[in-house]
Amino acid sequence: MIKAILLAAGQSKRLKSENKLIKIYKKKPLINHSLNTLHKSKVDKVIIVLGYQHEKLKKIIKKNRKNIFILNKDYKKGMASSIKVGLKKVLKKDKGFIIVQSDMPFIKTSDINKIYSLIKIKKFLVCALKFKNKIGNPIGFDISLIKKFKNIKGEFGAKFMVKRLKYRTKFIRISAAKSFKDFDKASDFKN
Repeated sequence: MIKAILLAAGQSKRLKSENKLIKIYKKKPLINHSLNTLHKSKVDKVIIVLGYQHEKLKKIIKKNRKNIFILNKDYKKGMASSIKVGLKKVLKKDKGFIIVQSDMPFIKTSDINKIYSLIKIKKFLVCALKFKNKIGNPIGFDISLIKKFKNIKGEFGAKFMVKRLKYRTKFIRISAAKSFKDFDKASDFKN
């Protein structure tokens, strides 16, 4: 199995008193854009790491048999804590995992599927999307790297691992930077 870890525990601090993942974008809550992409993809399971306002979020999340929920009680400690909580649902017998941000509505099913297929052939330790010289999310990892995530802290996420393992990384070129767009401000929701 190859599982996606959807990071959805953050506090949306830049959006002031609103949880951006619940906020409506193009007629549906922001988190459901990423989820729809993952549900349509080849990933076997979607581990949804909840934290801040977890009850509200769970109610609006699109139901799917792929969903697995897990709660990060230490979500205030940053993204690394959510990755580590999500990894508790990844098994040693799994082939790998893909770390996905839940505030990126433009990620494509085709890009997730490319990462999935590359993990499956086990030729690379890391599979990352790249536009020109910019590396973006989502990022896929071989199961053998699970131990390397044990000691990450704070806001260290998947890109940090790409930098450490760039010689063992397969970069997948994408045609538009829009895929990397994450929503942080109220103005992002107006497009």
